[in-house]
Amino acid sequence: MNATSLPAARGASRDLRDARADRLFRMALGATVVLVMLALAAAALSMLWGGRDALLTQGWRFFLTSDWNPVQNRYGALAPIYGTIVTAVIAMIIAVPVSFGIAFFLTEVAPRWIRQPISTAIELLAAIPSIIYGMWGLFVLVPVMTTHVTPWLNDNLGAIPGLGMLFRGPPLGIGLLTAGFVLAIMVIPFITATMREVFLTVPTRLKESAYALGSTRWEVSWDIVLPYTRSAVIGGIFLGLGRALGETMAVAFVVGNSVRLTPSLLEPGTTIAALIANDFGEATETYRSALLLLGFVLFLVTFVVLAIARLMLMRLARREGN
Repeated sequence: MNATSLPAARGASRDLRDARADRLFRMALGATVVLVMLALAAAALSMLWGGRDALLTQGWRFFLTSDWNPVQNRYGALAPIYGTIVTAVIAMIIAVPVSFGIAFFLTEVAPRWIRQPISTAIELLAAIPSIIYGMWGLFVLVPVMTTHVTPWLNDNLGAIPGLGMLFRGPPLGIGLLTAGFVLAIMVIPFITATMREVFLTVPTRLKESAYALGSTRWEVSWDIVLPYTRSAVIGGIFLGLGRALGETMAVAFVVGNSVRLTPSLLEPGTTIAALIANDFGEATETYRSALLLLGFVLFLVTFVVLAIARLMLMRLARREGN
């Protein structure tokens, strides 16, 4: 064997080892993906299997009616589904503009010396347990809603034809609107952190060019920052929406836990997660089956929301590619 064949043999052996390691790495990654998908499918199917008794007994009425009476074994999931969606929508209506304002303030307006303390405070808000938010909502927000907000809404918005039915109700303080406020405060840190990070990726030259042409801060944010980061911003918003849909303890403190369908945002209601948390420990037989089926419904709602987000991001990506 000559001197030139030794390096070639060593190179071939190294190529074989690298190819083997790369193949093992791809297999490991594929196995993790399969494991996650199997766990996801197992969780969904186990809830559906656990809820089979309620599904066989109630049929499609379970999804289309609001009659929830465990004593008479009548279960209609429309009221908790409605409460889950309404509280999440209220939370996003409040949280999205507030999060955008905080993120833009931190990246474009705030002095450098104050940016880090505010960012740290927002991150700490994300780390607070949800039960703390629930206790704050019950002992601080509910009295404010009872004394000030609910009477004002009744007097000023309750008389509006059509829209007024959303803002008429007793001054209890607890209800869907209060739960939406608490959820908004909970998801603001997550959406703000996402927006702040993506706003920092906008090239400085683009913003400086806009300012040089006479653009205001609002015009820069609306015409430069948002178009450049809209895909990531939409993704962060839908992640916050997914968090709001599945929140349990904070909502259970302030929503009222009343399983009835009402258009008023000021009256007590419930959500899927809150109803399961409150009643699962004492449920038996068919009632437990109904709660498990509710869990499957929550799984479907969250999956649909995230799937819609993914489709929107794919459409935006194709549009930007064109």
